[in-house]
Amino acid sequence: MERLDVLKVYADLHQIPEVAFDEHKTSAYIADALEALGYEVTRNIGGKTSVMGILRGEEPGPVLMMRADMDALPFKNEDGTVEAVHACGHDSHSSMLLAAASELVGKIKKGTLKLIFQAAEENLEGALSVCNAGVVQDVDYCLGVHIRPIQEIPPGTMSGSINHVSSTFMGVRLEGVAAHASRPHLGVNCCEAAAMVVNAITAIKLNPNFTWSAKVTAIRSESAAVNIIPDKGELWLDVRAQNNELMDELIEKIKTAVQCAAAANGAKSEVFFPGAILPASDYDDDLKAELAEEIKKVVGEDKFVPECSAGGEDFHFYKKFNPSMKTAYFGVGVGAAPGLHHRAMSFDPCYLPNGVKVLVAMALRKLG
Repeated sequence: MERLDVLKVYADLHQIPEVAFDEHKTSAYIADALEALGYEVTRNIGGKTSVMGILRGEEPGPVLMMRADMDALPFKNEDGTVEAVHACGHDSHSSMLLAAASELVGKIKKGTLKLIFQAAEENLEGALSVCNAGVVQDVDYCLGVHIRPIQEIPPGTMSGSINHVSSTFMGVRLEGVAAHASRPHLGVNCCEAAAMVVNAITAIKLNPNFTWSAKVTAIRSESAAVNIIPDKGELWLDVRAQNNELMDELIEKIKTAVQCAAAANGAKSEVFFPGAILPASDYDDDLKAELAEEIKKVVGEDKFVPECSAGGEDFHFYKKFNPSMKTAYFGVGVGAAPGLHHRAMSFDPCYLPNGVKVLVAMALRKLG
């Protein structure tokens, strides 16, 4: 099969956006293309929609894994229906990796190349499903790639490292005692308990040399009538920390703040997590340095941006499952605007070949 054109692949994948774990057309397109290229292909990794393609060299060597995500984002229409939209560029990531796959056929001399087209990054469960399927235990190096919005780096530039924070959602359930508002001393008011919990959380202090935040983003507490003391309440928090150790400390302080503030008001409390806690990025300096060298060869030193920052990424579960694995994650400046996760997000795909070139160069550097 001849070399795949990244722009053609992107045009194809952009037309079939699918949300987390529903990427059936996308994964079939990618798996079929990999098989036509001669890759050893595994479909439906872990019973889900992720796809893996493998090339093996004839000589012993390391295992290099390169990962791209596939899923689109769900947006609700005015009529209540939900529409999948590629508003985060995952179609472009899969396009770059698939195009790179086509250029690497016949060039892997040693070790093993694993290409992971991962489902469900947006619901934070895709990487975990790949890890639980036993894919990452033997991996020595792992690379990720993501397009960048215009607010971070200019189009045509590339970032050698995208620094992600640890992030999670936390829920708080409050239980008080209902009573008539004319006899408040007989009840425990969950509205008041929620207010005390919010104040306690905002009073938390951590090392100011690091970045972190704990934001209360929703409060729900009400009764059947406005003259009844509410006995049920719920809060939601968005929690972020620069590194994993700081996140552990922050979560423990939030738990203490919630418990003490609620108890001071006479309410019972329960802290819960609706999903996983995303690890922060933990990259290997040597691999980052090698990646920086290859990026500079592609776009020039004047268009190389050492680092940029972003939100959270489930890519970092791979490192958590295999701590000995060396990781790096680079960004491709494409002028994405108005911004990632905006329904109207668009960018200039003419810059995608830059990402393909770097992926190919890193694969050949390790396995060629």
